[in-house]
Amino acid sequence: MNLPKKVRMFEVGPRDGLQNEKNVVPVEIKVGLIDRLTEAGLPVVEATSFVSPKWVPQLADAPEVLAKIRRKPGVSYPVLVPNRKGLDGAIAAGCDEIVIFGAASEAFSKRNTNCTIAEGLARFAEVCDEALDRGIRVRGDISVCLGCPYDGEVDPAQVTAVARELYAMGCYEVCIADTIGVGTPGKTRAVFEDVARHIPVEKLAGHFHDTYGQALANTYAALECGVAVFDSSIAGLGGCPYAKGATGNVATEDVLFMLEGLNIETGVDMGKLVEAGRYICDFLGRPTGSRVARALMAKAA
Repeated sequence: MNLPKKVRMFEVGPRDGLQNEKNVVPVEIKVGLIDRLTEAGLPVVEATSFVSPKWVPQLADAPEVLAKIRRKPGVSYPVLVPNRKGLDGAIAAGCDEIVIFGAASEAFSKRNTNCTIAEGLARFAEVCDEALDRGIRVRGDISVCLGCPYDGEVDPAQVTAVARELYAMGCYEVCIADTIGVGTPGKTRAVFEDVARHIPVEKLAGHFHDTYGQALANTYAALECGVAVFDSSIAGLGGCPYAKGATGNVATEDVLFMLEGLNIETGVDMGKLVEAGRYICDFLGRPTGSRVARALMAKAA
């Protein structure tokens, strides 16, 4: 099998996971989670978002969270930025990496960011230029690459068109996201193969939701394409607001278990990762969404 020998795990739980909580999680709990994820050896922890508190009140404390986390040398703590105002807030808070996000379908773009794909890309071009001028790294995420809740099927060519724009802006990495979790391994392979004809595969990342139980299978399909960066969320935190009652992000523990089984290096410690998941789930008052964590905790008990 011609799989990558090493994978960079991109943890999104503190941002993509906690923003879906009905109740606001206190700053000290968020900081405690991020610090535990850092100690587990994760090389990237998406810390928070500088989206308007009106739309995402759960992350209104972004500057305070960034100020209090224990930063570890060599670890990235990117923040999500929707526009120039968000970038200004992120800069003032001392961020060194941002994530911008477009969509692969017009209907989703209009519903999620109130603008067309082209308008969104024009907005992000300004954000990207300013960030790069200041020495801030920029990652580009693309939503609904494997299916849209409004438009249905998404043409891989449309994903590629958006990816090429983000890469041309200067994004060091472009993440292909299955936002509603409807993708299958065949569709995953088709999208990554199409995008990789125009952007080096080492510049691509995968982000899979587990709505239909396909996230690990899709991760494996992307691995076979040569992708070596994957988003995941501790304890499977995060829902899927566009698919009622559905699960959200694939659990970091589950992805790590699969990668370890494939002898793929990550630098992440499973024991510390499970403890980080236990910490946040204890606060939230519910069991972990990770099957691996549940199995390991039951075995230990």
